[in-house]
Amino acid sequence: MQISLHWLNQYLASQDNAPIAASEAESVLMDMGLPIETRKEFGDDIVLDVEITSNRGDCLSHVGIAREIAARTGRTLTLPKILALPFEGPAVAESLEVENRAPDACPLFTARVIRGVKVGPSPAWLVRALDAVGQRSINSLVDATNFLNFELGQPTHVFDLRKLAGQTLVIRYAAEGEKLTSLDGKARVLKSNELVVADAQRAQSLAGVIGGQDSEVDLSTTDVVLEAATWDPVTVRRAARRLQVRTDASHRFERIVDPRTIRFAADRLASLILELAGGTLCSGIIEVGKPLEPLTHVGLRPARVSAVLGVQVGPEEIVALLTGLGIACTRAADRFDCTIPPHRPDLTREIDLIEEIARARGLGKIDVADMLPVRVRPPQPAEVARRELGRVLTSLGFYETVTFSFVRPDDAALYATPGTTIINVDDDRRGSEPTLRPSLLPSLLACRRANQDAKVAQAGGVRLFEIASAFGPPRPNAPTERRVLGLLLDVPGEGSKRSIADLQSGIRILRGTIDSILSTLGGTKPCIEILPAQSGTLPQALDADSSARVVLHTSGGQPVDIGFFGLLSKAALQRAGLDTPVVVAQLDVEPLVALYPPKARVASLPAFPGIERDLSLILKDEVSWASVSRVAAAQKADRMEGVEYVYTYRGKPLNPGTKSVTLRLKFRDDSRTLRHEEVDPQIAQLVAAFGKELGATLRA
Repeated sequence: MQISLHWLNQYLASQDNAPIAASEAESVLMDMGLPIETRKEFGDDIVLDVEITSNRGDCLSHVGIAREIAARTGRTLTLPKILALPFEGPAVAESLEVENRAPDACPLFTARVIRGVKVGPSPAWLVRALDAVGQRSINSLVDATNFLNFELGQPTHVFDLRKLAGQTLVIRYAAEGEKLTSLDGKARVLKSNELVVADAQRAQSLAGVIGGQDSEVDLSTTDVVLEAATWDPVTVRRAARRLQVRTDASHRFERIVDPRTIRFAADRLASLILELAGGTLCSGIIEVGKPLEPLTHVGLRPARVSAVLGVQVGPEEIVALLTGLGIACTRAADRFDCTIPPHRPDLTREIDLIEEIARARGLGKIDVADMLPVRVRPPQPAEVARRELGRVLTSLGFYETVTFSFVRPDDAALYATPGTTIINVDDDRRGSEPTLRPSLLPSLLACRRANQDAKVAQAGGVRLFEIASAFGPPRPNAPTERRVLGLLLDVPGEGSKRSIADLQSGIRILRGTIDSILSTLGGTKPCIEILPAQSGTLPQALDADSSARVVLHTSGGQPVDIGFFGLLSKAALQRAGLDTPVVVAQLDVEPLVALYPPKARVASLPAFPGIERDLSLILKDEVSWASVSRVAAAQKADRMEGVEYVYTYRGKPLNPGTKSVTLRLKFRDDSRTLRHEEVDPQIAQLVAAFGKELGATLRA
């Protein structure tokens, strides 16, 4: 924000009437948390470039900066004086009709009409003031609006009344594809979420951003409409960014102009134009929008002020400091009731007021202790779990990647789980990658392609992982942004071809990796179930016949679908430009981290040998191992110690659509050695249960 020292001193009064010097202004503003970026001479004036944070829109004006200096130095803030407006013309409603169709986006719109103005060059004082802050003088009316913006921080606009069709102004959203030629001469095509001020026929300005050429004030203008309004910051920012037009008005409106400050600015604009261009002011003012909100009240505890700042600040000093900033304080028992002025919408909490007290006292007055007490605490379990997750993956040969969060729209669609909402960023600066990734897989594949192009060779193939954010809820009520684990590994083998056995080996390695993660984070209790892919449950990029969903089971909890893993399809592999088949997985991190710390199961070593029996069951292809294990556990067979997966076979002489699953049943008696005939009844019980529950037959 360019601040002219000569201009600034018009709003500061002191007992000796001495203007504030540049060095003092710099020191005060720096101590108030408003750094000076540059200082330059402008004739006999000095211009300071003050750095304003985005929450301090009130400081984007000379009056706002003067208010800060007055609060710190004891000077008096002197607001511009507005003489009684001479309402000599007919009622404003006879000259103009205003309709506000979007009160949520335009909380307040005010309009006045002045007839018989004489547009011409601005006086020297106005030209000089605008030149000091880098503004070119155009004519007396336009200069008045620019002056008001830099004086009070209220952007305004002036329409030529004769150029408004139907002598009407309508605040509305643009029609999709509606055109507007802006003051810079560019023809702009608008979107339906962009707000305009229109007449009875067409848009005349892009609300809060830039005026339109069709209703521009020129030397032939005699009757004008003065607009002073405020707009929704998000609506203004969205339109300004999309159209790549940044103006002083949009910069200010994006940082909130409170409706309760508009009336004073509207009066000031009318007074300025009558002074500069003459004319007759129509009586009254048109105001359309929502009712004004009551002033905000925030409670403040003096004891809390001293506790946070680390220095003793008395109640009288608190009142003096806050009053200097325009914040009224009323004592109520052990606290103050503070009334927030409308120009400070950033003050909403007690801690905000404490910060204001620190700034007004001077940040340099807060002592810094030579030594600070530090209590060392162990890392949070979630943080330790993430470290363990990275440790187990690196120990298995995976390399961690750090990739960008944006991908191309076609990649997002290809790797998103069906039903996931794709989130695009409407910003030309993103170029060909405007989509927030719904999956980490496109990013991992880009890394794998870079390794391939660089001729990177790794024993056992390249293995990559990343823990990062994916965007877009994969199911209803899921968070829009979530942390996921992405895994990628090369299918083992030699040369460019891979056999069926190689592909199966790659899938088993990744399944084993998931099991290792589970045991590291959760111990022996949780388990996963691999569910064959149903139609529409996996990303398009995966080979549906070689991929599955991953469901997490914990003791006492509901099963949770945490992601998927499987083989990348040939089409997706070719699209990614990879020569080697890869196996990929994506798992939600939070359910895995929640398992930590792992829960171990400790038992004495067995004193007597056990018996193991292998069974080969013929099952339908869709029957999962988890189903087999669950049926076995449900039987609670006498002396059965556990069940283990051994092998799966498909092919002749089995019928198509079936498989042979070999499992190993373990039996033991803690008090003596078992005999084989003692477990025959349990084996028969289990075989019968497999047949009844799963339709299994015993393979000869």
